[in-house]
Amino acid sequence: MIHALYSAGLAVGLAGYLPVYLLRRRRQAAALGLAQRLGHMEPGLPPEPRCWIHAVSVGEAVAAAPLVEAMRARWPRLAVVMTTATPTGARVVQERLGGLVTHRYFPVDLPGAVRRALDAVRPRLFVGMETELWPNFYRALGARDIPAMMANGRISDRSYRGYRRIRFAIAPMLADVSAFGMQTQRDAERIVALGAAADRVVVTGTLKADVEPPVDDAAARWSQLLGLEAGDPVWVAGSTHRGEDEAVLRAFRTAGAGVERLRLVLAPRHPERVPEVERLVAQHGLSAVRRSTLAATPPAGTPAGARPVVLVDTVGELAGIYAAADVVFVGGSLVPVGGHNVLEPALRRRPVLFGPHVANFRESADLLLEAGAAVVVTDAEDLGRRVAELLAAPERRRAMGQAAVEAVARRRGALRETLALVEKLVVRAGGAG
Repeated sequence: MIHALYSAGLAVGLAGYLPVYLLRRRRQAAALGLAQRLGHMEPGLPPEPRCWIHAVSVGEAVAAAPLVEAMRARWPRLAVVMTTATPTGARVVQERLGGLVTHRYFPVDLPGAVRRALDAVRPRLFVGMETELWPNFYRALGARDIPAMMANGRISDRSYRGYRRIRFAIAPMLADVSAFGMQTQRDAERIVALGAAADRVVVTGTLKADVEPPVDDAAARWSQLLGLEAGDPVWVAGSTHRGEDEAVLRAFRTAGAGVERLRLVLAPRHPERVPEVERLVAQHGLSAVRRSTLAATPPAGTPAGARPVVLVDTVGELAGIYAAADVVFVGGSLVPVGGHNVLEPALRRRPVLFGPHVANFRESADLLLEAGAAVVVTDAEDLGRRVAELLAAPERRRAMGQAAVEAVARRRGALRETLALVEKLVVRAGGAG
């Protein structure tokens, strides 16, 4: 009865949302993936045996990358079909893992779409990144005896409050999951409280901490690509949300009053918001240039001569762009969103600033704060002051950056633990050959 009510409600909701979805995507027909969302995954699937990995969007796809690479190295005959729910996630998968996986869009969680998708993919096992709970999908996996696991699992404060209200529906679904690889002890306790069997739950840590610190020329390359001049102090504000862009621009004016030639690179979390942010930049009496309009090798002094704010309107480049920064602010934290990945700039040896709202990345934020590698800011005025202070103290920046890398290094091991859980599923599924 619960599944029937859920399916009926979901179908009604999808029918109501479809006109809006089509209107928003009317100029992006290729990004719709409607046939795949309805479960039609052919043609072009790789040869069997196959593993299905789901990463809902950009962050999950980035976290999945080291796991995918390790799995392909460990079981080269096990093909990977990787699904996302967003076009931006799809682009990241295709750009970073295109040679290792076959991308498809995740089907809507209706019985018919799920049945068609599983009939087509025929996976030996399923790995869901973080905490994507789809009742019909997991029920179908269980009915077909397809082993399933949760990797890099986390449950935010807000999600936990919501899940507890419907524990009666969540617990049966968790019974169809063979293993839970959770990021922290708190995440593990929460998934058990929601109904997962305690003997199936393992604290693995976060896969994002297992990314090796890059050793490359990214700083120089991105300075050139973004039109930055040598010697200019650079502040990158990444993954900002509505309400934060205004604060960042106000802080930029504050910091810029005391820091000569300060450059700002502003990356909204959702690139479709770039026109809105452009208008905000103009309202502050500043000029802006989009990352996508910059030439691969911009002439010297252009556009840096005009010193515009660089707006990042591309997907999957932010981690590299952090390398060009002297100071980084990670958004989603001055407004109650829950924060975003603070480990990416930390791995680039950059001092990190973020606001008080970091519930989604609490453990990572605490890790950096305890190491002296990060600073919490409360508002635009505080943000501008802290940026100026750090830019005036190069030795402190270097010490914070080194502390960040060392702190993250102490948290490595999630990939090994997660791969061990995957291996158990591979064995249960009859091997990868």
